[in-house]
Amino acid sequence: MPNVTIYSTPTCVYCNMAKSFFKANNVTFTEYNVASDLEARKTMIDKTGQMGVPVIDLGSEVVIGFNEEKIKSILKIK
Repeated sequence: MPNVTIYSTPTCVYCNMAKSFFKANNVTFTEYNVASDLEARKTMIDKTGQMGVPVIDLGSEVVIGFNEEKIKSILKIK
């Protein structure tokens, strides 16, 4: 399984849905709070050109927003 990184903010509903999904499916992830971590925010923007969250880095692919079906497909979760 690839390294999973989520760039999120504490008040983002879709970020919280993504983190709950990862926990329910035993997917280990690293979280960066881009509301307070300016370096992580810069990395996220440089990587994707996006300022909206969540940005989910799945190794070889980046998913913008919480697209459960796409994430399942990339991570091979049934």
